[in-house]
Amino acid sequence: MLRALSGLTTRGRCLLAAGIAAAVCSLVLNERDLLRVAVFVVALPLLVAAFISATRLRIGATRALHPQRVAVGGNGEVQLELWRSGRLPAGEILLEDGVPYALGSRPRFVVERLPHDRRVALRYPLQPVLRGIQQVGPLRATITDPFGLCEFERELIGHSRLVVVPRVVSLWGLPSGAGIGVGDDGTVRLHAGQGEADVIVRQYRQGDDLRKVHWRSTARRDEIMVRVEERPWRGGTTVLLDRRAAAHHGSGPAASLEWAVSFAGSAALHLRRSGHRVRLVSEHGVTLADTPGDGGDHYDHVVLDALAALQPAHQRDITLAGDPADGQELIAVLGTVSTEAVHELTQFRPRGIRSLAVLLDTPTWSAGVTAPQQRAAATEDSAALLRAAGWGVVIAGPGSPMPQVWADLCRSGAGRGTLIGGLR
Repeated sequence: MLRALSGLTTRGRCLLAAGIAAAVCSLVLNERDLLRVAVFVVALPLLVAAFISATRLRIGATRALHPQRVAVGGNGEVQLELWRSGRLPAGEILLEDGVPYALGSRPRFVVERLPHDRRVALRYPLQPVLRGIQQVGPLRATITDPFGLCEFERELIGHSRLVVVPRVVSLWGLPSGAGIGVGDDGTVRLHAGQGEADVIVRQYRQGDDLRKVHWRSTARRDEIMVRVEERPWRGGTTVLLDRRAAAHHGSGPAASLEWAVSFAGSAALHLRRSGHRVRLVSEHGVTLADTPGDGGDHYDHVVLDALAALQPAHQRDITLAGDPADGQELIAVLGTVSTEAVHELTQFRPRGIRSLAVLLDTPTWSAGVTAPQQRAAATEDSAALLRAAGWGVVIAGPGSPMPQVWADLCRSGAGRGTLIGGLR
């Protein structure tokens, strides 16, 4: 009885109190008619509470997500089925499913009559605006009577997992020379002389070790040429994603980190579908995903799921250990980088292997930028340092189309870069 009384609404409690007061007055005044009314008034909310309490135990539901993996900006759907067991009729049912703000508005349904012989199908859309591992639920049912005297809340279904992957765009083309193991533009294979093995040389760049200068090729070409170290090539491409919170600006779907994640995913999937082995690593060289150049769409899901679960790192500096590219060509998607970060990237840049970078002008993602020209100049300085170290660099802003950024990256050679998106 106490459990049933816990579901009484304010109206039901007031009616019960009025009935008890009427019963007391009937005894004091010796009015039997008033006592009959009091008994009816007291019995009504008690009977309704007992009925609704029994009804809520006979309601079941299922939830299905279609699909269980959806991209940012895509459309998903949740299908619900509601039924009742037993022949006891159910009152009005208010259904409310827990939906995070990143998936859309929270749905509510009112089922006035729940039939006994069939299931009631309900559905509502999902429109995710932010990547992540989202939880849909719980589904709660509030059962009330037509008089509004009693209501009970019950959790019908717990949480369901929905993977919201970053938005990817279609890209075309590959960096010139990609996949040959020595990606630097301008590499030349010369025959050094009779009986001497071929030597791979390229033009000297600032920061190269002078001990690697190939003097015979330098004299022949009348410009300083250096030897390219031969490295065991494992093939493929490493995509380095800078996820440091301090290196990015903006919040929500329009943050620079979300642009970087989306571009890294687009590039990784494009390269994998082009037959490349692709490794996705963080700014600390930690492998986030490793996929072969062949196989089905399962490997696309490996990359996208890793990016969906990616969280910003709280370290302020880029720290790399060993060779983050692992002998592969390197494409880095970077936020704001300091001189120390450029030095760190340069130190671990694979020698003789193509290294490209997409450098985000992150201050332009912030609504509170007070001196955009000065901030852009800092980005230009970082790009100049990377180019001087032998990187091919493209600077991108929030209005830069990803296919255009990729096309310019494919055209950029070591030591050259392009500024797009109207950042100047």
